[in-house]
Amino acid sequence: MYLFSALVALVVSMAVIGGQRLLSSEKAETAVVHTVPGVAAQNVLYTKDAQGNLTPLDFTDTSEKVLDAVVHIKATQGAPAADRANPRELPDPFRQFFGDRFRMPEGNPPQGPRVGTGSGVIIHEKGFIVTNNHVIDNATELEVTLHNNETYAATVIGTDPTTDLALIQIKAEGLKTMSLVNSDDVKVGEWVLAIGNPFSLTSTVTAGIVSAKARNININKEQFAVESFIQTDAAINPGNSGGALVNLEGNLVGINTAIASRTGSYTGYGFAVPSNIVTKVVEDLLKYGGVQRGMLGVSIRTMDGNLAKEKYMPFVKGVWIEDVAQNSAADKAGMKAGDVLVQIDGKNVATSPQLQEIVAQHRPGDVLATVVDRNGKKITLEIVLENAQGSTDMVEKEYGEVLRSLGATLKTVDEATAKKLNLDGGVEVTDLVAGQLRQQTQMAPGFIITHADGEEVHSAQALIKLLESKKGGLLLEGVYPDRPGKKYYALGLE
Repeated sequence: MYLFSALVALVVSMAVIGGQRLLSSEKAETAVVHTVPGVAAQNVLYTKDAQGNLTPLDFTDTSEKVLDAVVHIKATQGAPAADRANPRELPDPFRQFFGDRFRMPEGNPPQGPRVGTGSGVIIHEKGFIVTNNHVIDNATELEVTLHNNETYAATVIGTDPTTDLALIQIKAEGLKTMSLVNSDDVKVGEWVLAIGNPFSLTSTVTAGIVSAKARNININKEQFAVESFIQTDAAINPGNSGGALVNLEGNLVGINTAIASRTGSYTGYGFAVPSNIVTKVVEDLLKYGGVQRGMLGVSIRTMDGNLAKEKYMPFVKGVWIEDVAQNSAADKAGMKAGDVLVQIDGKNVATSPQLQEIVAQHRPGDVLATVVDRNGKKITLEIVLENAQGSTDMVEKEYGEVLRSLGATLKTVDEATAKKLNLDGGVEVTDLVAGQLRQQTQMAPGFIITHADGEEVHSAQALIKLLESKKGGLLLEGVYPDRPGKKYYALGLE
């Protein structure tokens, strides 16, 4: 029976094939090839919007919206200072993008200028661009290339090493910009795109999801560093630093800053500074010339099961207060070592990075309602944040067009310092960024200017006024607090 069935199937198949060949030969002369303009296709992947509606998962529209707002930054360093020849070692596997690029072999000092590259995001049509501080740190010149390949020289508006952010500006108008959204609304598992210039491959887009929030990777070694990164598996590589992490609406949720890697290239995770921190830093730099950091004045640890056992207490989800500095904002409000901070500013807190992120969005003088668990009892405290000097005052820096051109931050020397150095007065150069001073001189931060073209200067305002009236050559005279003798720096003002 099986053999007979197989024979029948074979005969039928041969008959069908023969019939098809016969029909094909008969119609061969009249066959016509037709073309169509496209093949109808349906989206098979969907995601939910904020209202829970299903929408097709398509990255093309988002990419078109954001590419014009992401720029390529070239940072040129002149002859390196001694401290640049030995860059700080960063913890492995977490490395900032330029830690290795600027490291030179021992015994072979760098020759000539060095160039680093990164990315930036245009946040205002007047040419304001936010990027990472480590992209522009130690640069003497900055060049920005737009998506359409136009290039511009850039000046530094301000920097904040504690969050690894910087604000620069180019002289251009009518630029395509990107809007910042509330990063608190970003959810783990949400689709995001990373846009930047990895390995100098301009205008590169990669896709992934938010892998985690409030992530601390201990990469920033500044004294008051704030780390509460958005973690993503969108591919981020060297050169993406300072670029955009956006949601599917094309809005900025973070500035790409670091990667987790044993090789220096992408192996799974990248980290971005949340847009809420970016917004606060940019506002401060524009309004005050420097970031206004509000502080609690406490040492903290994330509460977990092991810590609860170590402290012989029931587990409480929150942040353990290890120590409270005397006369700090927290001390004045009544917080005590051993408290578990569970809520601040109306938001529940589960980890130390999360607490850092919330506090970093406020300024000295802001009042934060705080709830702590003390021996099982919930206690509400009203904490008035203070600055690093222990006051609620805003610490404003002198800045303006002439200082941006010079790339300098100035501060009037106080009477006690002047007396100690046997000076009648002076102006301290507290910070230097890309500008004429770095391009034309070997001046270092800490230099105290006492004379400009032979005229005594006793205040930052007086020096700025004098500089604004100068053209051409300028001779600055002054001293370093830790070096003997007077020093002179000559430059040509543009």
